[in-house]
Amino acid sequence: MSIATATRSVPLGAVTTFRLVNVFEEVKDTIISWNDARQTRNALAKLSAYQLADIGLSPAVR
Repeated sequence: MSIATATRSVPLGAVTTFRLVNVFEEVKDTIISWNDARQTRNALAKLSAYQLADIGLSPAVR
């Protein structure tokens, strides 16, 4: 029994395109995470000290 090793070449620029797409995906994921945190901060900022204490948090002074 013999084992054949196949090598495949990729089209010119495919690796660069793949890396560029990965960069855009990372930027998109970073923006989504930042926006989620921003929305959470805004929602918590609207709560009273009593409501924050009820969920186990305390108001922070900026």
